[in-house]
Amino acid sequence: MAVMTDEDYMQLALAEARAAAAMGEVPIGAVVVYQPIDRGTRRPLAEPQVIACAHNRRETDRDPAGHAEFLALKEAARVLDAWRLTDCTVYVTLEPCIMCAGLMHQARISRCVYGASDQKAGALGTLYAVHEDERLNHQFSVTPGVCREECAGLLKEFFASRRKR
Repeated sequence: MAVMTDEDYMQLALAEARAAAAMGEVPIGAVVVYQPIDRGTRRPLAEPQVIACAHNRRETDRDPAGHAEFLALKEAARVLDAWRLTDCTVYVTLEPCIMCAGLMHQARISRCVYGASDQKAGALGTLYAVHEDERLNHQFSVTPGVCREECAGLLKEFFASRRKR
């Protein structure tokens, strides 16, 4: 089996974003990938595995916490039967907001990969840097801009079509 790249996982998140758009939701998708790591050697103990996928459902569920990454992290915790998601990477099409970045911090994820930056609410480097705030008890790495144009284009297209109505 071929090794999946950040771009491959982001394509899965983009598929979730498209599903959100089809429901009339803001097209944001997220995927959580689990890969257990040996703490001593830092070597992988197993192949990476997608354990959760989600898309925005705020309108559908009338839920202010219905963000794609929030829902995906909750599902990942259910799948792993643990609140600590230390061996998980979250792939999301839009830079997480403060709520979602805070949940990533609380869940102790190891990494977040996002597509488009969010100039209005981005909390992983654009407006805030929750992931690297040394006042907090956990930091995680961030890889921005993976499939940036495709992620941003999906959002622009969605909002342009909404303005036409």
